Amino acid sequence: MRVGVLTGGGDCPGLNAAIRAVVRKCEAGYGDEVIGYRDGWRGLIEGGSVELSVQSCRGILPRGGTVLGTSRTNPYKVAGGREAVLATLAKDGIDALIAIGGEDTLGVANRLAGEGAPVVGIPKTIDNDLSATDVTIGFDTAVQIAAEAIDRLHTTAESHDRVIVCEVMGRHVGWIATYAGIAGGAAAILVPEEPFDVEAVCSYLERRHQKGRFASIVVTAEGALPAEGTISVASPELDQFGHPRLGGISNTVAAEIERRTGFESRVTILGHVQRGGTPSAFDRVLATRFGTEAVDAAHEGAFGQMVALHGPAVERVPIYEAIAELKRLDKRLFSSVAEVFFG
Repeated sequence: MRVGVLTGGGDCPGLNAAIRAVVRKCEAGYGDEVIGYRDGWRGLIEGGSVELSVQSCRGILPRGGTVLGTSRTNPYKVAGGREAVLATLAKDGIDALIAIGGEDTLGVANRLAGEGAPVVGIPKTIDNDLSATDVTIGFDTAVQIAAEAIDRLHTTAESHDRVIVCEVMGRHVGWIATYAGIAGGAAAILVPEEPFDVEAVCSYLERRHQKGRFASIVVTAEGALPAEGTISVASPELDQFGHPRLGGISNTVAAEIERRTGFESRVTILGHVQRGGTPSAFDRVLATRFGTEAVDAAHEGAFGQMVALHGPAVERVPIYEAIAELKRLDKRLFSSVAEVFFG
């Protein structure tokens, strides 16, 4: 077989481990040829590709980012994009295409599979918001990075008797914020699933300070929104997939906390540092398992399927199940665990 592979959407730790696993399983397991497409779906539109081999992929397991590059290009939003993708697959003689990505990348993969393209999906997103899989590539590393940052913020907050609002990624879901906030001992956690009342947040902080604790960390997801009628925020711009470009809610929250409580407040926006660097051991293993299983799925003709983690097992699910709806934060985790430590 000739197998194509691409990485689309935002980068994350573990992508190179998945690419390496695909190449290794193809070459050593089946004697396949592997073609890597550069910059996600853009590579298939423009014909940008590179031959991949076990030799060329040596040393990439612990590297962050993606050696293939990535983009948020949507072929269905580019004039002639869909036709160009299908033409490239035909011209290159691709028998199976393995698309590694999140909601948007797999959304394109699902549409192409519906038109007969031989596509298999691998789920990755630090947000962990894809349904039909317990965990996605990149989430574990992002949480670890955020938790380590919160640990460091505690010491500087305590030194200056400050409140520090730490903003983490999470456009529509609060998985990173909640996991990192619990691990880092946050005084409050703000997530997109639960519109927050800034006055309640201030009350948490005031209770802490009355007990003699003069430093607090508030963790907020970038997509967290205030309850209606409390404070106003600006409407964000949209990307090519129609998603808002978020970031900066922490500045509003910190300003309100300082205004309402008088506590000196500072902001730390972790931003893309959560996407970069060396993947955790968990993400390396998960990506490797996903990559090898995706190749097996391709050889068995399981197109339109995505590999997924269910408990300890890697299984296959229809791609449409993964993108049908976002995997929202488990409310029991937030209310029964996280909120117990607020204030």
